Parts: sequence; C-alpha cells; structure tokens
Amino acid sequence: MTLARTRLRARVVYGGLGAPVEEGAAVVQDADGDQRILFVGAADEAAQRWPDAAERDVGFALSPAPVNAHLHLDLSMMPLVEDDYETFVRAVIAHERAGARGTDAVRDGLRQLAAAGITTFGDVVRDEETMFLLLDRPGLHGVAYWEVFAPDPASADAVFDATVERLRRFRARQRPDGVQVGLSPHTPHSVSAPLLQLLARLASANQVPMQIHAAESPSETRLHRHGDGPLRELMGPLLSTFRPSGRTPVGYLRELGVLDARPTVVHAVEVSDDDVRNLQRSGCAVVHCPRSNRSLRCGRFPWETYARHGVDVAFGTDSRGSSPSLDVQEEVAAAAEWHGAKASWGALVRAAVKGGHRALGLVPPTIGRGDPAEALIVWHAQPGPVRRMTSPGHGKPVS
Repeated sequence: MTLARTRLRARVVYGGLGAPVEEGAAVVQDADGDQRILFVGAADEAAQRWPDAAERDVGFALSPAPVNAHLHLDLSMMPLVEDDYETFVRAVIAHERAGARGTDAVRDGLRQLAAAGITTFGDVVRDEETMFLLLDRPGLHGVAYWEVFAPDPASADAVFDATVERLRRFRARQRPDGVQVGLSPHTPHSVSAPLLQLLARLASANQVPMQIHAAESPSETRLHRHGDGPLRELMGPLLSTFRPSGRTPVGYLRELGVLDARPTVVHAVEVSDDDVRNLQRSGCAVVHCPRSNRSLRCGRFPWETYARHGVDVAFGTDSRGSSPSLDVQEEVAAAAEWHGAKASWGALVRAAVKGGHRALGLVPPTIGRGDPAEALIVWHAQPGPVRRMTSPGHGKPVS
C-alpha cells in the first residue's frame, strides 16, 4: 500500500464542532486513492505530529459545505438594483410583469448555486410548479418556504385554509433526503395580524419550518412605529387596514406571539437590544444578507449585538436583484470586509456552516478523523482588505 499525507493550511479551519481554528490545518492521508482525514485543528499541532507531510496553503477556509439560508431563486435573472429599498420593490414588480419570474429563472438559479458548490439552501417559493421542481430534484437539500402575502384581515381565514391545503399536498411530495417544505409569511406588514397568528400556530403544531423577512429597512421601522413613510406610500391601498403598533417589527411579531413558532428572521438589521434579546429567548435564528443590505441602503447588520446575546446567525444571498451572485462564500467575504474587527473570520465561517444548518432546522455536519477528504470544502472566495462600506442608517440600532 502506498501512503501519502498532506497538510492543508488555511486561515480558518472548522470541522463543525467547537470553535473554528484560526491558522489551522487539516491532514489528509491518501492510501492508494482512498483519501481520508487524519486531523482537523491547529496548524502548529499538525506540523508537530506529521512533520514529513507535504504542506499546501489553500487560502481562506476549510470547512464542511456552507449553506445559503435565504434566497429567491425565481429572481435569478433579475438585474441588480443598487438604490433604496422602495426602488428595488418597484423593480421586482416590473420584472414580474415582464414575465421573467418563474421556473426558467429557478433553473438558472440552481445552475448558479451548483457553480458555487451550494446544494443546501432556503428558498422562498411563490408558485406550485417551482415547489414541485425543488421537491422532486435529487441532490438538493434544505427548505422550500411557501410564501404567503395577504395584508387584508378579511381574507385571513380563506388564505389560511388554502395554505393548509397547499402544505398538505406539498408535504406529501417531500422526500427524507431532499428539500423539505416550509412556510414564509412575507413580512410583518404584508400579512395581516390574524393570519400571522394562524400561520405561526400552524407551523408550531406541525413542525413546519418558518422564515419571515423583518426589520430590513428604516422605512419598515417607520411604518411600524408611525404608520407613514416611503413604504406606506409604496404599498398604498394594500395597507389600507394596517395600523401601526408603535413597536419595532420584531417587537410587533413578539406581541402577536409569532416568535413562539421560532421563525428564522431574515435581515433583522433594524433591531433594538430588546429585539435581539427576545429573538434569543424565543430560539429564533437570523439570516444576514450583507450585500443585499448594502445594495438597498438598509444599513449595517449589528453583528456584535447578536454575538453578545448568543443568537444563531446564518448567511443568505437574497435575490440576484439585490446581490451580485448566489455564492454564499462571497457573501461571507463581503461581511468580513464590512464588519472588520467586529466579527472574527472564524465566527463568520461558523455562521455560514453551523448557523446555516440551524436556521433551516437541519443537523449541522461535522468532519473528523476517518471521514472522506471530499467532505472538506476548500473555500474559493476570500475577504479582501478591510474597507469602509457604509450606507444611510449605518450602525444605528432602533431606539
């Protein structure tokens, strides 16, 4: 038998257990083509234990495969918008009216994910054809969240009954080794209060994973606090029955009992310390989409506040309409540049791997001695030099 050993060095090495190791290494043994992991840990220890192994620097990170915890595959052919949030929403509406949203875009998005090495993701789904496409395709993992948009409380019961029936049909098609069915009330203001409560109870009682966009932009906070502003003007008659709670969007969800369903909260930029504490107490994870936040001038996600309170953070790319790619490694690289010293590289890698799996309700993978070497992902995207990335509202928590 011919044995060959290699030490793979990286700035961050994470096997899925404990804390990531900065300046780490993985030792791989090749026995006649059978490549197995011997060690995952500190580079110095690897060098001491296997001094004769060939060494190769692979760059930024080695880890189990990261997760894209939030995206919109049906917007995968939408041009990038770099303007305020309301301009983006208008562009999404125009894109849809042009007939560019649908399964062709979904298939294109899946090709983009495959090119980035991503097979586990959380996608927000608006049509049944897309749902069945994702449920039936082999090799995919994660959650397809059925989106509900219904701001009129008068329609709550009818929409709820239709949603229950759809989820029943969708879940009958899901496979144990494939994509699972979830539920996504669109936002706290685009789904009526009674319907939000019904959906939250449904998710809790049936163990349906739930994801909701919330606290994304300053205009959303203004709408919930005061009932006016650019978002109110944009949505017009759709919000004719909406009444501001005087709370933050996360505070409003807590008041309704929606956080009891432990939804994964997407964006969660416009939050107070109380909001973050309530998310942690409820066991909610959050999904950080830094490039989308930057493109749409939504402000800086308060990474250090979530870290201080022990909230699980994942990464998502959101849509191609607000992010230049669906590559979650590039999302992490952007976060490293934006947050600088406020977020260690190890914590960012852990969020993309363990945080991503937890946000989707999946068991995080671990890698160790004896596992096949192919389970280790060599990251192709690396953070560049730290530079200042700001936008209106940068770094200001909601009061």
